[in-house]
Amino acid sequence: MPSSFNANDASAYDRMMGRWSRRLAEPFIQFAGTAPDDRLLEVGCGTGSLTFALARAAPFAALTAVDFADVYVRAARAANQDARVQFEQGDAGALRFPDASFDRTFALLLLHLVSGPERVVAEMRRVTRPGGVVAAAVWDAEGGVVMHRIFWDTAAVLDPAARPLRARSMGSPVVAPGGLRRLFRDAGLEAIDDRPLAIRMEPSSFADYWEPYAGGEGPIGAYVAGLGADARARLQEHLRAAYLAGRPDGPRSFGAVAWSCRGVVPRGADGLAAEPNLARRGQ
Repeated sequence: MPSSFNANDASAYDRMMGRWSRRLAEPFIQFAGTAPDDRLLEVGCGTGSLTFALARAAPFAALTAVDFADVYVRAARAANQDARVQFEQGDAGALRFPDASFDRTFALLLLHLVSGPERVVAEMRRVTRPGGVVAAAVWDAEGGVVMHRIFWDTAAVLDPAARPLRARSMGSPVVAPGGLRRLFRDAGLEAIDDRPLAIRMEPSSFADYWEPYAGGEGPIGAYVAGLGADARARLQEHLRAAYLAGRPDGPRSFGAVAWSCRGVVPRGADGLAAEPNLARRGQ
């Protein structure tokens, strides 16, 4: 399934976002819940931020972690030391697994990056057993991630071509308040619970803020990589001024909020999950 995420280098991704998603993983696990002997699926695992947090925290039986970017899958597989965990390359919108294969299916920071989040949630529901849990989180891109907002607002002032990219990042219905709840409701999930999860993003210096973006990963990295030398230098200069905000260079602590949602796969009259009504959304 097409994604707006530019995936080239696993170590660059870890500096750009992996270190922060590792922080988000802990409150997400507490919200999503786990149980002993669960069969877990994670879609959009990246380099394993949530996967390895689950391996440390949860007494599950088995965890399959899937990502579309083979470069991330290879890095996560090389870092894995837990025999219960298996990484594989795959499409979150067309999962290879039979119906009702898992007790819980998770997606951390994926649904705002794919072109068809409805299809991904429908697939997550399909492969989760009746009575099982589907849970996801996305960034509150419009107002909840200060580091990204600084970047896109600065870029949009300097470059008209950045404005539609900012709109794409912040204007998706899935990142709006209630966006995940609507997705889960339309997929036919029940007992839906949604709430914000907050962490802090804490770069050690402006270089620590800028260099991961300059590495070319993700939507921001793809934009930076496409700039000419003069435009890139100008953006860097103005971002530095925004980061410093009149203070000496050094560490900063920026708030970051994600919307999270969980729901339960319903049981039909015969004990099987009913099919979600995709026809009314043109799927």
